[in-house]
Amino acid sequence: MTVLIDAPLTDLRDREPAPQAPQVPQAPTDRLAELRRIREQVAAGPSHRATEAQRARGKLTVRERLDLLFDEGSFTEVEPLRRHRAQGFGLEAKKPYGDGVVTGWGTVHGRTVFAFAHDFRAFGGSLGEAHAQKIHKIMDLALDAGAPLVSLSDGAGARIQEGVTALAGYGGIFQRNVKASGVIPQISVILGPAAGGAAYSPALTDFVFMVEDTAQMFITGPDVVQAVTGEAVSHNQLGGAQVHGSVSGVAHFVHDNEADCLAEVRYLLSLLPQNNREVPPAEPTADPADRAAERLRELVPANPNQAYDMAEVIAELVDDGECLQVHEGWARNVITALARIDGQVVGIVANQPQYFAGVLDISASEKAARFVQFCDAFNIPIVTLVDVPGFLPGVDQEHSGIIRHGAKLLYAYCNATVPRIQLILRKAYGGAYIVMDSRSIGADLSYAWPTNEIAVMGAEGAANVIFRREIAASDDPEATRAQKIKEYKTELMHPYYAAERGLVDDVIDPAETRQVLARALAMLRTKYRALPTRKHGNQPA
Repeated sequence: MTVLIDAPLTDLRDREPAPQAPQVPQAPTDRLAELRRIREQVAAGPSHRATEAQRARGKLTVRERLDLLFDEGSFTEVEPLRRHRAQGFGLEAKKPYGDGVVTGWGTVHGRTVFAFAHDFRAFGGSLGEAHAQKIHKIMDLALDAGAPLVSLSDGAGARIQEGVTALAGYGGIFQRNVKASGVIPQISVILGPAAGGAAYSPALTDFVFMVEDTAQMFITGPDVVQAVTGEAVSHNQLGGAQVHGSVSGVAHFVHDNEADCLAEVRYLLSLLPQNNREVPPAEPTADPADRAAERLRELVPANPNQAYDMAEVIAELVDDGECLQVHEGWARNVITALARIDGQVVGIVANQPQYFAGVLDISASEKAARFVQFCDAFNIPIVTLVDVPGFLPGVDQEHSGIIRHGAKLLYAYCNATVPRIQLILRKAYGGAYIVMDSRSIGADLSYAWPTNEIAVMGAEGAANVIFRREIAASDDPEATRAQKIKEYKTELMHPYYAAERGLVDDVIDPAETRQVLARALAMLRTKYRALPTRKHGNQPA
């Protein structure tokens, strides 16, 4: 159901006379003067009143946003003079240039990027026929040129005055989103409402950014929700940035203001390739690849039940301690991040013992799976840091489909052909060990620290299962249990058990980890592995 939110229909009363076609032939100088006037009108927007209303909402204008996104002076607009041709409901009397969307290309850090940006000042940024055709054109150009596409969303859904042609326009956008998926990076930046059909295009893209307080995404608005379900909810409670950043997982990044948000979009683009035929851009670094990370020896406790912050481990391993966490606020028991090691971009997937002991649950599995798929699509090597006690047990998880959701992560890793390196820091138990890119599912290299414990389950649980009769029959069950736990650890959970059987390539000093990873990634840089010929796989739903 399409919902029009805060669309300034009152703008139909805030009319400025449309430029009239000249009645008599004009001299070239007059034509140029006319062109200058039109361009000034295009740059200024529909009206001063609409601009003031935009600022009153705490939002930048569309061109101010584009100035923050692109390198200075690099943006080239496409079809700035396009106007709708709809009739009825007062539309014929209001035909602003651009029809509520600005499209074009420019450079970000010197590399070509395409963009379309809704202008809420014209029809609330709602999508009509001409509006959609402009977006279709720029999406086609981005795909043909093999360059990233950024959408700056601030629109109130389909333009209800244009009826079904507006809905068809959304269909064309969705079809192009899917066609470009895995071919060029697609980034959606939500800076205002994205309601109804407008919410689906961001959901089809690789990354979604949202700004606190001003951005909302939902299929049906609060009024419809209350009418149908009786639930009273505000715009932000229903689909605000915090909701999508921490509850639904729709938003990958949440920012306090537009300037910070667009600065991070630029940073993300600096870590991505232009398309799936290229590798991410390398950058020289003053951080030596062979730097000893001695802090790692103390950072991870030997006690497998003691928590620590995996983000600190990552900071010790990557160049200059810098990484960009993806989905930082959602499914926090797993970390997904982009960073550089020895100047080369890598994707990092890591259990986070600080949250739920780093277990894998439904949300964590989905979060990691989609990130692995993205890295594989765009030639980004994957480093997996493992400290996982297993999958989260419970009736709710089982009934909600942990089997099929956990299988998504398994499928993503098994299907990935980019360089893949596994590092086991501490515990790695059961099926979760296998799923976290073990050698058995195709990791190119697997390393472990001397603190690693790889087993079907923890020693306590294993002893209770294997030796339950002996423990029950013992005169001192607790002493017998402790003895059997020690026996199990000695026989099957010592740090070299997996290495002796070729399931771990080496057990390394934690301080040498950065150097080991850098050398392995350099060796794997030319890796090539072809998948079987097929139309596509059928991954778990």
